[in-house]
Amino acid sequence: MLPRPRAGAPLARIFAAPGAIICDRLTAMSEIIAPVRPQTQKKTERPPLWKVILLNDDFTPRAFVTKVLMGLFHMSEGEAEAVMLAAHMKGSCVVAVFTREIAETKARQGTDVGARAGYPLTFTTERDS
Repeated sequence: MLPRPRAGAPLARIFAAPGAIICDRLTAMSEIIAPVRPQTQKKTERPPLWKVILLNDDFTPRAFVTKVLMGLFHMSEGEAEAVMLAAHMKGSCVVAVFTREIAETKARQGTDVGARAGYPLTFTTERDS
């Protein structure tokens, strides 16, 4: 039930929400000052990144690994040879870093190319820290 207005009380004061700015006289809209509300902006988080890792094996020819790296990861010949030699010397090497879906797709494609050619070429993925 609405409160009963007092004689002479402006209607704006009676029906105003708690905390609202009330004017006792009629004013133009440009004269009313509203409280400023802080703007909250939601930042989208960056997706976690995953590493594509080339594993060394003693059977896949170096030239074949270089060609796969050049074709699949768009590396220059020098970059592909450096990655291939790093994997050969250390046992494994990070080839590239992508979002999870892209990293898994690239790793699967690289492993499949090796399998179709009859080589045990293996790429894996691992979450980047």
